[in-house]
Amino acid sequence: MDRLVYTAVNGANRVLDQQAVLTNNLANVGTAGFREQLINYRSVPVMAEQGLPTRVSTVATTPGSNMRPGIMTETGRALDVAITGDGWFSVQTPNGEAFTRAGEFSINTEGMLVNRDGYLVMSADNVPIQIPDRGIVTITGDGTITAIGAGDNPNDIQNVAQLKLSKPQENALIRGADGYFRANPDIEPFVPANPDVRVVSGYIENSNVSAAETMVALIENARRFEMQMKVIRDASSIAQDANSILSAGN
Repeated sequence: MDRLVYTAVNGANRVLDQQAVLTNNLANVGTAGFREQLINYRSVPVMAEQGLPTRVSTVATTPGSNMRPGIMTETGRALDVAITGDGWFSVQTPNGEAFTRAGEFSINTEGMLVNRDGYLVMSADNVPIQIPDRGIVTITGDGTITAIGAGDNPNDIQNVAQLKLSKPQENALIRGADGYFRANPDIEPFVPANPDVRVVSGYIENSNVSAAETMVALIENARRFEMQMKVIRDASSIAQDANSILSAGN
């Protein structure tokens, strides 16, 4: 009987793990550049000193992310930028360089170009990008940032910097708890800028999570969890009936 309960409890725990991932995906349907997180199950043997050949556990693993591009939405805002095709923006986080598809940029109080989380956006020279005070900014298809300062002659346009647009190896990308991707140093210790990556200004890339598909998956998960709970209840009922029969025989 304990095998039945053990299996059902283990299955219920994995369903809860998947539910957490699906819930996080659904919560980020409206997050620009978000990549849907994937989750799988795999079986692992239960280890003990004497060995447990009849016990096999399951664990939830997140093998990667869905890298399908999200739909682009036009905003008309000069500092909103979307990557067309493959590629990533580079930002400086407290944990080092990170990659994102979210191009909702702004200028902070110090005149630096930052993303929505306040992280510095990196240039192709791997340095932060400073925008001229009250400058009118334009971003071209190759990520070049030009600006005209307040009161400047239109002919005095400045080349400020070029966005670092890169193409790290997909198998080298590791998703962090903060939602940003970082390169595995054992696979790709340094990710250079890639001139083939192109961007379009005035657009943002939406999340690639399908709200409808995720909602269906959540409902299916809830049903799986209820099935596991039913197995546990049935096992408890069978155990009580067996105890009653044994008690009556005594």
